[in-house]
Amino acid sequence: MPFVIDASVAASWCFEDEQASAAESAMERLRADEEAIAPALWWVEIRNILIVSERRRRIEPDDADTFLDDLGRLPVRVQWESGSGRVMALARKHGLTAYDAAYLDLALRLAVPLATLDRALARAAEAEGVQIVR
Repeated sequence: MPFVIDASVAASWCFEDEQASAAESAMERLRADEEAIAPALWWVEIRNILIVSERRRRIEPDDADTFLDDLGRLPVRVQWESGSGRVMALARKHGLTAYDAAYLDLALRLAVPLATLDRALARAAEAEGVQIVR
């Protein structure tokens, strides 16, 4: 079954000190030929995480580039639709950023689970009846 993946899950694959069982479960699903789906902003968020981490000297530029190459080989399909007008409503209702609300909106529209390490996003997803990848 496909699932929506957010940037927090991908970031945990990059940084050893951010390992989480939900992220490992998501990776196992990808390795088992399941597909992840992400809104187009996913790649921008991941690149931002990496560039900020470079500036903080958590990762070397070559390692960041290698991580992006490896990530690009995973079965993650980018959903280019901007979604419905529900993003703003979800952000307001649950106190989310518009970015996080976009992940939730995508999971709701596709009726699939959500892989996230963000607690606020997970709470909002559960409140909306979206299953969380654990």
